[in-house]
Amino acid sequence: MMEGQQTVSYLEPNNDEASHTNLNMECGDKAIIKDSIGSFTKSVQNESLCQCKEKHTTESDNEAILETLPWSGLHSYTRQDDSAVKEWVLHKEKPSEEDSWHLLDLEQSLPQPAMYSEFLWRDWENLCETEDISDKQFDFSVLSYNILSQDLADQNPELYQHCDPSILHWDYRWPNILQELQHWEADIICLQEVQQDHYKEHVEPSLSAIGYSCHFKRRTGRKTDGCCTCYKTQRFMLLSESHVEFFRPGIDVLNRDNVGLVLLLKPLLPDAQQGRHNPIPLCVANTHLLYNPRRGDIKLAQLALLLAEVDKISLTAHGSHYPVILCGDLNATPDSPLYHLLRYGYLNYRGMPSWKVSGQEQYCTLSNPRILPPLLWPDYLGVTDNCQYAKLHKPKNLDKPIYTRQQLLELRYCECALQRPPHLVFIKGVTDNEPDDFAKASHPVSPTNFPESPSTFLRLPFTLRHSLHLKSAYSHFLPSKGCAEVTTLPMGIGSTVDYIFYSVESSAQGKSRQVIPVHRDSQLKLLGHLRLLCEDDLWVAQGLPNPFCCSDHLCLLARFSMDLTTP
Repeated sequence: MMEGQQTVSYLEPNNDEASHTNLNMECGDKAIIKDSIGSFTKSVQNESLCQCKEKHTTESDNEAILETLPWSGLHSYTRQDDSAVKEWVLHKEKPSEEDSWHLLDLEQSLPQPAMYSEFLWRDWENLCETEDISDKQFDFSVLSYNILSQDLADQNPELYQHCDPSILHWDYRWPNILQELQHWEADIICLQEVQQDHYKEHVEPSLSAIGYSCHFKRRTGRKTDGCCTCYKTQRFMLLSESHVEFFRPGIDVLNRDNVGLVLLLKPLLPDAQQGRHNPIPLCVANTHLLYNPRRGDIKLAQLALLLAEVDKISLTAHGSHYPVILCGDLNATPDSPLYHLLRYGYLNYRGMPSWKVSGQEQYCTLSNPRILPPLLWPDYLGVTDNCQYAKLHKPKNLDKPIYTRQQLLELRYCECALQRPPHLVFIKGVTDNEPDDFAKASHPVSPTNFPESPSTFLRLPFTLRHSLHLKSAYSHFLPSKGCAEVTTLPMGIGSTVDYIFYSVESSAQGKSRQVIPVHRDSQLKLLGHLRLLCEDDLWVAQGLPNPFCCSDHLCLLARFSMDLTTP
């Protein structure tokens, strides 16, 4: 642990100096005793000299060891001239030998700050040409961060055996996480795994004090954590807030306690732009999907329900959508079918095993032969295969009633079908005077009394779609290092499961459904993002969490520009 090493580097010279002083006193005392009594033999003198030589050798060895201690190497990895490092790195210079005696007790009583490691240095990457600031655009930044619930960390200690226990305490982690949030100063912050008591006692008071409005949704059931979305009150105004609970009684694929949070925000323009432009609202969604790698069916159902809510909140009066930002820990990799659905708006899952949905096969400890069914959820949920609420997207031909198979079967025994027309000619073997006994025993049903059911919409088996046109703010690959980006290290394996998606405009051409759509910027334009790290970088810095990054996930940060000229 860097913290412990730094303390050793401060205290070791003092211990050597004390040993050297005691050594001189020991040799001097023995010389005085020899002169006064004359009882020391030559062997005793040689033993004393050997002891002195051994201790002097130990002193020189310690000095050599001090030169190789990690604290000196960390100095070379510290960018002292960078303002970012100066803000969140609390590093002290090595005290002189004269002052070290006065600082001895203080060093032992106060915790040592973690020094910054160059291996965790993250550069900002601009993704568009530098342009002059225009009054026709509204720039803002979005940060997404899974900050690791303390209860979950305590319940799963086997995941953090590589960590020093002291850096897992919330009292150590939260000040560093807050310092990181303050440093990046994002206009919108989406947090996952926020513990409810910590939200009330630390997160909400701390962020409110620096100008954020915080909104929290706890997971259902006995779960103590949830999602938190914050925005700067000087930059946005809240128009609506929607809490999404993925637990639905009686539905097998919606029996978990995960949640989502969807806000509709209106940008607040500076005084120079007010009156000249009317900015369109921005829809911000935040979620944390189920982790279980074997239950991809649940993840797809949760995502579909979230997309239906986003579609509802972002829907305009003209049938289009406001710009969308979707953040969160999706517990799915960039090469997974779930990611494909989000990115390209289409997924055919015929014959797909449930454990393949999230791309986390290496984390499956038990085989699961579950194959995804043709329809993932029942009709009465009211969500179509287009990930939309059926009530919001009813068919245009409302004059033509649509009957389900069950309703058509019930029509056989309605009252009008059970009554024999009075002038019907009796033909033996063809018509009877009365209906059969089975028809008599049935309960008459009126065709006009069918209850309204959301099942009166067509569904395509093995198919999921959505029309939000989303794109990731990250490419999930580091060209400079030739390896994949990493946001977390589950079970010691680097993986990307955290995302910032934003809405773009589809420009796909062609009649085939299999054509992968091409997207271009619409109301939102991605300006840049904070680069991620690779797996090797994180392990050099002792994995996650470590003294510098106090969560088991890295934060994501992206900057966007909203076109104010778009109607």
